[in-house]
Amino acid sequence: MIATYGHGTHNDFVLLFDPEDEIKISEEQIARICNRETGIGSDGFIRMTKPGGKWFMDYRNQDGSLAEMCGNGIRVMARYLVERGHQGEGIFAINTRAGNKFLAVPANDDVSVNMGQVAEVYDNVFVRIGDQSWSAQHIDVGNPHAVVFVEDLEAIGDLLSAPEVDGDYPDGVNVEFVTFLPNGELAMRVFERGVGETQSCGTGTCAVALAATLHQGKKLPARWVINPPGGRLIVDIDGHSNATLIGPAVLVKDLELDVYL
Repeated sequence: MIATYGHGTHNDFVLLFDPEDEIKISEEQIARICNRETGIGSDGFIRMTKPGGKWFMDYRNQDGSLAEMCGNGIRVMARYLVERGHQGEGIFAINTRAGNKFLAVPANDDVSVNMGQVAEVYDNVFVRIGDQSWSAQHIDVGNPHAVVFVEDLEAIGDLLSAPEVDGDYPDGVNVEFVTFLPNGELAMRVFERGVGETQSCGTGTCAVALAATLHQGKKLPARWVINPPGGRLIVDIDGHSNATLIGPAVLVKDLELDVYL
């Protein structure tokens, strides 16, 4: 069974093409595949299916748990479909557990995805690491995020363990730490639920874009250039709070999957 390894700003994934929806892979098997020490190693696993003639992204976190949506993952999946000849370039839709998402995929260059509405949820949210504590903004991008603004991204520590979060997150939460750069752009680090610290997070950058707009008291529409450790992404939010994520998506290599199952 052949899989493909790819990434979007070094947020990396193992992709399995299964248009007939015939392949069953367990949570434990996915965790082995994504393990960076004993498996292929990736932030997530994407099974690409086409039930009823419509593309669907069956996305799993690194630990095998289900996730609603992954902005970088869906862009890499779209690049796969176009580059491998399963879908023509241009605008098309991929369904997810967070709803239908429309992408613009040229033959080359950046891939864009309309992520849908992003919204602030009015909860009292606090994030703690050791003896440090911050208030956070609860942002919904189809999956939950707690966004914290800090002066120094290095001062938060190594992020080897999940930050403690006080808030209404029954299924866990992604936590973003953000700082404003002198050039008006943003830098961020992210701890993804079910994964750990990652080099980038598509839904996280959308959450950060809305949080930064609100934090500075600006009105929509807004555009932010956001720099996670893995690269550079652009987020546009229109006047109706719909976010578009724009950035590179790269297929690296094909791999034999059976050895890890």
